[in-house]
Amino acid sequence: MRRVDPLRALADAEPAVLWLDRPDRPDPAPALVGDARCDLAVVGGGFSGLWTALLAKERDPARDVVLLEGHEVAWAASGRNGGFVADSLTHGYRNGVERFGEEYPLLARLGRENLDGLEADVRRLGIDCGWERTGQLDVAVAPWQEQGLREDAAALDDPDVVLLDRDAVRAEVDSPTYLAGLWDRRGAALVDPARLAWGLRRACLERGVRLHERTPVTALDGTLLRTPYGTLRAERVALGTNAFPSLLRRARPFTVPVYDYVLATEPLAPQQRAALGWHHRQGLADAGNQFHYYRLTPDDRVLWGGWDAVYRFGGRVSADHDHDHRTYATLARHFRETFPQLEDVRFTHRWGGAIDTCSRFSAFFGTAAGGRVAYSAGYTGLGVGATRFGAQVVLDLLAGEPTERTRLGMVRRKPVPFPPEPLAWAGIQLTRRALARADRRGGRRGPWLRTMDALGLGFDS
Repeated sequence: MRRVDPLRALADAEPAVLWLDRPDRPDPAPALVGDARCDLAVVGGGFSGLWTALLAKERDPARDVVLLEGHEVAWAASGRNGGFVADSLTHGYRNGVERFGEEYPLLARLGRENLDGLEADVRRLGIDCGWERTGQLDVAVAPWQEQGLREDAAALDDPDVVLLDRDAVRAEVDSPTYLAGLWDRRGAALVDPARLAWGLRRACLERGVRLHERTPVTALDGTLLRTPYGTLRAERVALGTNAFPSLLRRARPFTVPVYDYVLATEPLAPQQRAALGWHHRQGLADAGNQFHYYRLTPDDRVLWGGWDAVYRFGGRVSADHDHDHRTYATLARHFRETFPQLEDVRFTHRWGGAIDTCSRFSAFFGTAAGGRVAYSAGYTGLGVGATRFGAQVVLDLLAGEPTERTRLGMVRRKPVPFPPEPLAWAGIQLTRRALARADRRGGRRGPWLRTMDALGLGFDS
């Protein structure tokens, strides 16, 4: 039988973000014009900023909160991601144990509470965002990954985490590439990330947050924020700019922006949907160093992303990098290998964008200006859920009173910073190649990765 070229499935794919490609997206709020004052200024209209502004008003309804966004709410990473909401604050069990040691059980508890609280907030605030508490299924597509899943299942010893053999995992989702699976039935949810962000935006406005979109902050002098058409003087400032260069120069070496790319199929026909199984609609990821993440959308498309995490020299965030045709082609080929039964399915959308990562792959925190400015960054792809926890930490830090959250070593310690260019670019490229080589060699980490592990400075795709 003649095989269809998988790249033909990309022929009609729009260079647009599925979640944002809607006529009912909210009209932007007016830009800040003139000089103003407030109690709390929040910079960034993604999940970090939205949760910070909302929770600040819920803690103190009388507080005057202004949220400044350089473009439109959710236009960047918060509206471009896969919509996975994880309970992990540490980028998974292994990374959490390695980085935070004896503190990990507490972080795991706080992560579970954060996911439960986020679900309760979605329901309480009436946010229609396609929330599905499906859990996540990690699949092994190589023998060394199967062994890793078995080790994780034994270490977690959690009744909600189920190890599946080849037949059992293919009964959940049918792919000839699957050797085993680890299904965390409670530890993750799926959402439409743009509708979640727009729902948080609405909740902020209803509580009196003053929102100014299309208002980039060009400089921060103490707690004075300068914008193109005016200034905002605040008593306290919370920064949630993440992948974009921090307004605090001292914070910039701790993050780099990497570009992630995604495809979305047309809605599956009933027979195509039946060929997959996928009755429990879990979010999926394969267990390699270079991995794919994928899921069903509310209208039964397959969203398929990941694999490459592309760093551009100099760490510049630019719309010029939002599309990468080589990566789209790679994703299309891998999709066909994973689901050959969907040979005739076409992609309708293709997009990319920058996320921030740090050397420990999980959020870090800090303050400036005598404690009047606070920030979080470094979420490394888990920000849909973890930013809610991060917003609480930032507000605790600005309040200046110790809490269970601010006493965490995760909050008190910073990751290892990245070196300046050209060392950052060279180190990241060497690490990416070494990770790909480890995947080809049964997961064995070579000298470069072992050195990075020892230094606490790594790079995770």
